[in-house]
Amino acid sequence: MEALRLILRYAHLVGFALLLGGAIVQYISGKLRINPAMLWGSVIQVVTGLALAAPLRGGGDAEPDPAKLAVKLVIAVAIFIMVFIPWRKRREAVARGHFIGIIALTLVNAAVATFWR
Repeated sequence: MEALRLILRYAHLVGFALLLGGAIVQYISGKLRINPAMLWGSVIQVVTGLALAAPLRGGGDAEPDPAKLAVKLVIAVAIFIMVFIPWRKRREAVARGHFIGIIALTLVNAAVATFWR
């Protein structure tokens, strides 16, 4: 079970890298568009996050705080919606505030995971 948890955590980090990296590249290029890396990163984040939150282990001290998981889930779903809707509509450009919101929420979600104990 530990190996599965580590694989899921690794995939979760890859999803984070795709999402944030894709967004930063688009922001620096000046073309504020949703790219496939951002879409797949957000999907990977939600799916692996749900899998990591599933009770793969028995109870114990290592169980994550349900409030933390709820906050992270709400943020991850919000990010997914913010990425998916413009991607589905195939818009040429996304509003600057919308795009910065995606980046900010991605960083906030990472901060919640890191600092909330």
